[in-house]
Amino acid sequence: MGQSASTVAGAQNRIKFRSSPVISSMKDSDDSEDVVDAFDVGDFDYSSNIPDECLACIFHFLSSGDRKNCSLICRRWLRVEGQSRHRLSLNAQSELVSVVPLIFSRFDSVTKLALKCDRRSASIGDEALVLISLRCRNLTRLKLRSCRELTDAGMEAFAKNCRGLKKLSCGSCAFGAKGMNAVLNNCSSLEELSVKRLRGITDGAAAEPIGPGVAGGSLRIICLKELYNGQCFGPLIIGSKNLRTLKLFRCSGDWDKILEVIAEQVSALVEIHLERLQVSDTGLAAISKCPILEILHLVKTPECTNNGLTTVAEHCKLLRKLHIDGWKTNRISDEGLIAVAKNCPNLQELVLIGVNPTCASLEKLATNCLNLERLALCGSETVGDPELSCIAAKCTALRKLCIKSCPVSDQGMEALAGGCPNLVKVKVKKCRLVTSESADWLRTTRGSVAVNLDTPEPENPDASASDGGVPEVGNENRQVAGQVRGVNMASSSTGRSNSFKARLGLTTGRNLVACTFRRWSSFGGSSSSRNN
Repeated sequence: MGQSASTVAGAQNRIKFRSSPVISSMKDSDDSEDVVDAFDVGDFDYSSNIPDECLACIFHFLSSGDRKNCSLICRRWLRVEGQSRHRLSLNAQSELVSVVPLIFSRFDSVTKLALKCDRRSASIGDEALVLISLRCRNLTRLKLRSCRELTDAGMEAFAKNCRGLKKLSCGSCAFGAKGMNAVLNNCSSLEELSVKRLRGITDGAAAEPIGPGVAGGSLRIICLKELYNGQCFGPLIIGSKNLRTLKLFRCSGDWDKILEVIAEQVSALVEIHLERLQVSDTGLAAISKCPILEILHLVKTPECTNNGLTTVAEHCKLLRKLHIDGWKTNRISDEGLIAVAKNCPNLQELVLIGVNPTCASLEKLATNCLNLERLALCGSETVGDPELSCIAAKCTALRKLCIKSCPVSDQGMEALAGGCPNLVKVKVKKCRLVTSESADWLRTTRGSVAVNLDTPEPENPDASASDGGVPEVGNENRQVAGQVRGVNMASSSTGRSNSFKARLGLTTGRNLVACTFRRWSSFGGSSSSRNN
């Protein structure tokens, strides 16, 4: 059915566009060919009737690259794109200081800024940071990476100009405790602080205490990574009365005593991550005094045992997510897991790496934790076909299952076909006894279940092999790291490539399950939307 000629003619008469006066005046005054008015066709500018506010909303749905392309369309789009851009990431080399006024004359509404410098280049200094703070007084988020020329004085000037800062993340920077205290004393709205390898902190007893300042009442999240003297942040953690999340990764020193004080002073903790930290059952006993704790990660803390885990389980009955990397020390086993099963009925996610559970603890977890939806078992020598059959028969709420480097076979995969009625995804990695035929059969039998199976590569007979996934990764990484040491890192891209591969390998075993569950996190009614 086509339209009549009169209908088409009427539609054409109703569609009338005016030429944009802004564009027309710019065309008359400037003949530059750098910016092309692509939408000015004859006497019609098809974008002139779109208000600036609507155009800005459209730009917010585009990627950074697409926004850059749109800014080249015409001068109006260039202006609107710059004024509506709230996020900006800049190469923070020393040359940036000369163009800061130009950049922030165009991008005058930036609230989230990232300044990243290459490790081999000279970074921006205090002058550039102060200029930025004068141009971006509404800044709420700042990320600093490898800005080694920044000093305490520069951070203090920045903090005084940007008092509305809500999130600060700094890594591999050279300023010290005075600069950090300046931020905490001036930014009363600071909610999230992430610090990694802050090189300016004084070693030993002379280290200046950090915090809490005026930010103590607003901080919700504190994350400390790879700090040689991270315990100088103790006053900040203790003084943050509304702290909800505490993450400590690879920070030296004994943390038991600090955790005891934290537990007495901070009662609102909901999430705690401890990785490669010197903490024992004494520290876990302190954590057990956090009554509303919901998320606990214990990663490679070899001094933590069943006793500490039992204490946490008995007092933290709201626990929803539990990640344990036992590092194959066998100090956390069925005893601690049974205590979790008896006392934590709200458990939804359980990740066990290098831990050896048996049917005894798995059955208790399945029976008592009726909301258990995500389960990962990695590098467990005791998880075989009987344990997988137990999971299939008992874990009725299970939706996501990850098995890595465990002695399961096709028989265990067959058990999954008749169990776990709510199962939607199965990942099986480095399980040499599981064949692709059983995975195909499971896909056919359970059409609604996504089955992800990797095919193990043949072993090198000359290389030492391990049945456990995590130690195997470590062995490979030591070989790669040994090769990288012999390369001149300042020479060419080959050295950088090898270094990158080595760092990637070192983190593979630790991050596999975390990445898996980040992808799985959007399940059912508990999905979380990502803020763009």
